[in-house]
Amino acid sequence: MEGAFSSYSHFPLSSSVCTLSAPRKSSSTFLPPLASIPNARISHRAAGPPGSRKKTSDNLIAEISPHRAASAVRLLRIEHGGAFADLLNEKGRNSAENEMGYVERTLGFRTRDLDDRDMRLVTEIVGGTVRWRRYLDHLIMSLCSEEKMFRDMEPLLLQVLRIGFYEIIKLGMPPYAVVDENVKLAKRALRPGAGNLVNGILRKLVSLKETDSLPLPKVAGDDRAQARALAIIHSHPVWMVRRWMKFWGIEESVRLMNWNNSDPCFGLRVNTAKGYTRNDLVNRLKSLKVPHELSMFLEDFVRLQTGMQTVIQAGLLKEGICSVQDESAGLVVSVVDPQPGDTIVDCCAAPGGKTLFMASRLKSQGMVLAIDVNKGRLRILKEASRSHNVNDVVTTTNSDLRLYAEKHNLKFDKVLLDAPCSGLGVLSKRADLRWNRRLEDLEQLMNLQDELFNAASMLVKPGGVLVYSTCSIDPVENEERVSAFLLRHPEFVVQPVHGYVPPDFVTEKGYYFSNPVKHHIDGSFAARLVKSSRYSS
Repeated sequence: MEGAFSSYSHFPLSSSVCTLSAPRKSSSTFLPPLASIPNARISHRAAGPPGSRKKTSDNLIAEISPHRAASAVRLLRIEHGGAFADLLNEKGRNSAENEMGYVERTLGFRTRDLDDRDMRLVTEIVGGTVRWRRYLDHLIMSLCSEEKMFRDMEPLLLQVLRIGFYEIIKLGMPPYAVVDENVKLAKRALRPGAGNLVNGILRKLVSLKETDSLPLPKVAGDDRAQARALAIIHSHPVWMVRRWMKFWGIEESVRLMNWNNSDPCFGLRVNTAKGYTRNDLVNRLKSLKVPHELSMFLEDFVRLQTGMQTVIQAGLLKEGICSVQDESAGLVVSVVDPQPGDTIVDCCAAPGGKTLFMASRLKSQGMVLAIDVNKGRLRILKEASRSHNVNDVVTTTNSDLRLYAEKHNLKFDKVLLDAPCSGLGVLSKRADLRWNRRLEDLEQLMNLQDELFNAASMLVKPGGVLVYSTCSIDPVENEERVSAFLLRHPEFVVQPVHGYVPPDFVTEKGYYFSNPVKHHIDGSFAARLVKSSRYSS
């Protein structure tokens, strides 16, 4: 499966934005009414059923900053409504109207319409505020008169403060303008007293920032104390920091956290199956004035640091000219090495980025069977295969892989198991993911990964290839799963990935591994295993 999550078991369904080959239904549709959020304490203006609201013209509050209102509401949806902190806005030009609709339904009023600059700010502020949540909350709590004030703070009020802190500390916006605008939002969306509280706390922050005396912890003491301090300073869960310190030490862990907190870059893969070349894509990007650079690792890829919204709004994805796909995912396909005439099964296929790339490599000769438990995502994949002109070789099947493998005695040349995983290699793109993972999840995922690994092996013909991959950097989900699998299945042996990917990506054991800090792409892993030709049952 592409991305950090799977439809299997109890793990929530989501795709990594690094592999957005086909638009998925925006998570913004899962908006909970603010009244359903515990202790929201919304004003009477936001209460009542939707039909009781006044007309839009009566609810227009022009003096409220539109990007701050939209950001506060989106942050509420992410933290309390299960929405995702999407860094790619797939709805294009309609998204501004949708955002303001959510603002009105949640707060009971509208602001002026969002323009393109406002939308860029919403994306920046939401992604950054989610990413830096632990750091911001530490500062907010430090500036409250007592810890209980922070613990009991209303959800909306907390989001307004987080926005103000992020704008002042990380974006360097004019402090007193930030104070004034966020005070207005708090007063109008909540009550005058909330605005006064925002005013007092933000002014304390401005004073501390000007004297370079922000109340941050010192990295000292034993490993546990150091991890707690680093977790606040670099805004990560403590368990992640401790785990990374154990594997790689403090310096490498800090570099990894800095990468996770940096602005993500996105990869674009040109759709050669429709006859486009990378030069065609480059020319379109030049015409759109989108900065880009050629991939150093893959011929069909370019890399973008900025300008993804321009690409989406220009229709390049919808037209099937290209897909959003990180180079790390493309290198996994290189490990599979699809060749014309191959029969391939993608075991956890949706949303389908790797499926489409493998299909394009077949050049209309062979087959890719895409299996996934989620029917809706498979339908999107099938539609994308038509727009990418590879539907002649892509077949979709809605099934749990474990049941499918038991029921069907089918054998394939190559089998890709892009397994459900923690997604710890894509934290730069999934701003909210770090807060949705627990250490306990790894153990549960290990069991699922082993079960799917066993099932995938049943589909490999003698002499065939099985590729196990994840978008994780954790050895427990990667090397340890392969080692455990080989103990259970002596009919498989590791085939080193030398020659399939650049040498810098090959580990000592012959696996593929992309290191975010070292390679400046998402973290991912793949092992290429070959089934003995003597094994026939």
